[in-house]
Amino acid sequence: MTVDAHVHVWDITGGKFHVEYDWLTETSDVLYQSYTLDDLEPQLGEHEIGALVLVQASDSLAESHALLDAAATAPCPAGVVGWLPLHDPDRTAAELTRLRQPGFAGVRHMIHRDPDPAYLLRPEVSRSLALLAEAGLSFDAVAETLELLAQVPVIAAEHPTLSIVLDHLGKPPIAAGEWQPWADLLAAAAAPPNVVAKISGLATVSGPGFTAADWQRYVDHALEAFGPDRLMVGGDWPFTLTTASYSEVWRATLGTLAGLSPSDRSTVLSGTASRVYKLPAPAGIFHSHSEGVSA
Repeated sequence: MTVDAHVHVWDITGGKFHVEYDWLTETSDVLYQSYTLDDLEPQLGEHEIGALVLVQASDSLAESHALLDAAATAPCPAGVVGWLPLHDPDRTAAELTRLRQPGFAGVRHMIHRDPDPAYLLRPEVSRSLALLAEAGLSFDAVAETLELLAQVPVIAAEHPTLSIVLDHLGKPPIAAGEWQPWADLLAAAAAPPNVVAKISGLATVSGPGFTAADWQRYVDHALEAFGPDRLMVGGDWPFTLTTASYSEVWRATLGTLAGLSPSDRSTVLSGTASRVYKLPAPAGIFHSHSEGVSA
């Protein structure tokens, strides 16, 4: 079984929760449309996806509720990484009480889009991160710049009991074929034992027609730095559709893991995500409704 630990859904009409995605108007026509799990469902069985993690794409409480609603009717077990107003610890504490329900596994803020590049380092945000740790929730760090990647070990040291998930391996410079300073910053982020990382989002930083070979040394570096028990995988759908299909992403991802032992491969594909996000065990490998569900 594979856990797709990075999936987005959104409704550009606002939907019943009235979620706004202002940044979507600045993106491609591929992304500026609504995406639901019904659109993704037919492809899950093909890749033996047995569980999902739905990740926020709007810094809004409305979307947290929309994601929980989507997870409740998902075709397989699904956790949610939602949003909380981390810059306001009192509000964060109050909203934690309202949002704590099965499936709410973690929190993310779009730090890569926040006008304050030091958002994560604010004292008030640190107090909120402490609340997440106390609640047993994780924090997804979408550290897509070198400056943000350098902040990951800082907050990890401040909050040693908080599970911090580095999204997209910190966006390695694959298309340019570059290595430093990303490689050293990734190793520094991996040094604290409470940081894990996602092999995800690599298609959008790759050149056209990428293959597993284009990703291999970056993934190998992550494997060396984190080890299999602190790595997970994600399809980054539908963002990936700007450059590649869901199937192309999974072919490349699985290709980079081909050299692992069966045990280590299983850990990266499902074990780490299941542990960090406290996902319920699926009854079996998911297939589309037309195929049924195996025992």
